[in-house]
Amino acid sequence: MAVERLRNYIDGAWVDAGAAACHVVRNPATGAALGECPLGGAAQVDAAVQAAARAFPPWRKTPVEDRIQHLFKLKQLLEQHFEELAATCTRENGKTLAESRGSVRRGVQMVEVAAGAPSLLMGQVLEDVAHGIDCAAIRQPLGVFAAIAPFNFPAMVPLWFFPFAVACGNTFVLKPSEQVPFSQKLVFELVHEAGFPKGVLNMVLGGKDAANALLVHERVRGVSFVGSSAVAEHVYRTATAHGKRAQALGGAKNFIIVMPDADMEAALDNITESACGCAGERCLAAAVVVPVGGCEGRVREGLVARMRRLRVGDGARTGVHMGPLVSAAHKQRVLDYIARGIAEGAELVLDGRSVDADPNGFFVGPTLFDRVAPEMTIAREEIFGPVLCLMPRATLAEALELPRRQPLANAASIFTTSGKAARTFQYEIEASMAGVNIGVAAPMSFFGFGGAKGSFFGDLKAHGRETFDFYTDRKVVISRW
Repeated sequence: MAVERLRNYIDGAWVDAGAAACHVVRNPATGAALGECPLGGAAQVDAAVQAAARAFPPWRKTPVEDRIQHLFKLKQLLEQHFEELAATCTRENGKTLAESRGSVRRGVQMVEVAAGAPSLLMGQVLEDVAHGIDCAAIRQPLGVFAAIAPFNFPAMVPLWFFPFAVACGNTFVLKPSEQVPFSQKLVFELVHEAGFPKGVLNMVLGGKDAANALLVHERVRGVSFVGSSAVAEHVYRTATAHGKRAQALGGAKNFIIVMPDADMEAALDNITESACGCAGERCLAAAVVVPVGGCEGRVREGLVARMRRLRVGDGARTGVHMGPLVSAAHKQRVLDYIARGIAEGAELVLDGRSVDADPNGFFVGPTLFDRVAPEMTIAREEIFGPVLCLMPRATLAEALELPRRQPLANAASIFTTSGKAARTFQYEIEASMAGVNIGVAAPMSFFGFGGAKGSFFGDLKAHGRETFDFYTDRKVVISRW
């Protein structure tokens, strides 16, 4: 892939980003430069927001049935370019092709659900709320919305937001991660081909400065964010302080409880994929496994055997199970956590620091710690890599106490054949996405996505029915004639 300098998509056209600084985008499997992502700031954001603001009045007046025709066309184009988009995702992020295909499929499903807007936008009417008085609640769009997307799912996560926003009648500005801009470059080429009116959908490239400019721009009505919890809190506080709606999806430390009555082979297969799939760079990845009631020996031996069998390498190659981390900086961050775990006294059962893969790539192999105490750094902080911790407990009650003490609560799962244990887990776990005999508790596009406690800042979660509340205002009309 030739190195190129990317451009913004504003007001229906590709335009020079006009930024002196740039981020060099690299293939994580080889370290080779793929292109330059301009690091725009307030001026570029303002151009995109102003275009979206101009496009809002006529787009709002466009009948919803006409608005979703563009989504139908976009869905068709995404299907036609499915393999190209998956390959682009792998090239810039490092995922295996199978993982990229799965994420692109989830993105396409978002467009499908958003196209159901004519039904999902319906309001409520009740006649004769008093003598001769009727009352109706209707949904109305608000204006310009924005999203600040992460690096870990370049194709999918932006599709959690903008299809729903524009289906509701809003206009939109997307800032993709500067580490992985090529997937959205392709998506916006398809957006252009789908015939959305000028200014309805815009993409502006940049880093921290561009993100902050979106958070404070007076014409942006709401912001969506996915990333670390520290940044999510900053996004939420800044956006709401400037009068905006905000949904900020933060980090995770996901616990998986394994009961002694579990289907152990299925459980271990699922846990291995959860911890090591996408190189651990997903907010639903297993981070801590809690074997209960004396099954820790089986769990430890089974995980070691499975993790050792994983082939690490270029995700574009056949037979590879796990690709690299996204960048050299993130690789070093994960290596630092491994070193910290050793220094604090955890037992390094499986060491992923030496990998038989391209030395120029950003590879860390599957890593397993045992004898991890709750106060250790690797037990408390999100690592965002293929590092798994074992923390056995005697009872389910003791196992449930571990995630209760953790400030993050994105997802959690239990593996069991006991309905009583499953119900107790479902009833008591604080994480908003809970799995029973599921390794990755990822909701489908027609359910809401988002965590609890320090994993989510806001009121309304991403996609599902809740997103139609986020992107509209409910106006109550009381009338007497």
